Amino acid sequence: MGWKGLHRLGRHICSTSTAFVSGTVAVIGLAVYVKLKDKGPAFAEWTEAEPHVKWDSNWDRRDPSSLVKKPQIKEQSLAYTEDLKEKTAKATRHLILVRHGQYVDSATSDEGRILTALGRQQAEITGQRLRDLDLDLTRIVSSTMTRAVETADIIHKFFPGLRLDRDDILREGSPIRPEPPSHSWRPDNYQFFQDGARIEFAFRKYFHRADPEQKGDSVEIIVCHANVIRYFVCRALQLPPEAWLRMSLAHGSLTHVMIRPSGRVVLRCLGNSGHLPPDKVTFS
Repeated sequence: MGWKGLHRLGRHICSTSTAFVSGTVAVIGLAVYVKLKDKGPAFAEWTEAEPHVKWDSNWDRRDPSSLVKKPQIKEQSLAYTEDLKEKTAKATRHLILVRHGQYVDSATSDEGRILTALGRQQAEITGQRLRDLDLDLTRIVSSTMTRAVETADIIHKFFPGLRLDRDDILREGSPIRPEPPSHSWRPDNYQFFQDGARIEFAFRKYFHRADPEQKGDSVEIIVCHANVIRYFVCRALQLPPEAWLRMSLAHGSLTHVMIRPSGRVVLRCLGNSGHLPPDKVTFS
């Protein structure tokens, strides 16, 4: 079929003028695809759906097949199957990452970087939102930096009976040199060297499939910082971690990561600030 034939086919498929244009473009695109396919893989590479990097199912080193030794003889296969079941997660873990509220960023020490009046309002509204979601929460954990501690304390008021923990390794930092580089943000090399290992350790501590003993699904709130959350998301989705600075998170925003028993990871939302009124949304 020639180009005129493809054009007539597009007109036949679509009845309205807008749909006609879309249909014609779709049919012509299909023809280009077929022609490029005929020329070999070099020309058709852009059409391939095959990922360049395969998903690592054992990213958290908790895949049952990596925890149980394979049997040497056939008679041991039943015991091997039972051991696999015993090591297999049964529950889903939900991690809700909360960025702290707006703070006094002109202060020279962490003690002075307290929440602003707006930042306290953001934390209050975020706490209300989490309560309204009616989640079966397991615990709240926060960074030990002042702005995160204050935000977590405000949120905790909505869940007075819930366990509240603090963790130094969730403090803000420079996780890895971003790509492309930032012209306005250039930490010293030693900061990546120091902070990167700590933030990676935090990822490995909090991001993993459920323990086999965990019967029901769990929901944890982690109150921390933009750099930490963005790095966590890249690592959890097995994206290049250097891409973390390409995202932007509002103060008081919610990022929801779900880790299934199989080890599959789903990003339910990233930096959701829809619960905040427009005049209370800030980023820095």
